[in-house]
Amino acid sequence: MLIVMATTDLPNSGTEPDGSAVVRVLSYNVRSLRDDTAALARVITACAPDLVLVQEAPRFFRWRKKLARLAAASGQVLLTGGATAAGPAILCSLRATVERTEDVLLPLTPGLHRRGLATAVVRFGAARLGVVSCHLSLRADERYAQGGMLLDRLAGMGVEHAVAGGDLNERPGGRTFRLLADSLQDCRTAAPWGGEYTSTPADPHQRIDALFATRGVEVLGCGVPDGHPGVTGTDLRAATDHLPVLAALRIPAA
Repeated sequence: MLIVMATTDLPNSGTEPDGSAVVRVLSYNVRSLRDDTAALARVITACAPDLVLVQEAPRFFRWRKKLARLAAASGQVLLTGGATAAGPAILCSLRATVERTEDVLLPLTPGLHRRGLATAVVRFGAARLGVVSCHLSLRADERYAQGGMLLDRLAGMGVEHAVAGGDLNERPGGRTFRLLADSLQDCRTAAPWGGEYTSTPADPHQRIDALFATRGVEVLGCGVPDGHPGVTGTDLRAATDHLPVLAALRIPAA
């Protein structure tokens, strides 16, 4: 059973006098929209994100239209990803100014599912941010290699500040999770807020979804938005087979 936790308010999106921007980022495995998409859209809408890092976006027949419909129903637009990134995607609010996008397919291991990265560089006023959505392998050795590729991709984006997140298929004690947390801030550890465990909605017992930020980003709060205004346990259980991770980040002006 999902445990609803009392939470303090997460900072709203906005621009600070010094040019920095407070940005809300949501990471969510949507299981190819096979569940209750109305409940999913309600959860996303209630979180009021500026960026949504999607995993398991639709990849087959009319996948782009399905993803665009989810975006529209939750007050977002489709930025990049989906089938062209083998599942990861990025949605954004109209607050974001898009500088560029790129979908990256990772090396294929025969017999395993193809993986990829959805990437973008966006601006919020004077704040510039690199963004990566990922869904790492179920197999440990491939997952570790993909973690290294994710870090390489972040380093090559030409941005000082970045956020990356997704379904890692690994708990915080795992080798790949530690690899990412050693190079980046694990947002949940940096500023715990809301719930911790992301799997499963019916019995939350493990944290396998996460958001990471580069060192210059200030993490204001991060966790599962159970207890967040407008987010109900019923919708979280009906929406998909993962719980989302929501973070508020302060991005310095470029």
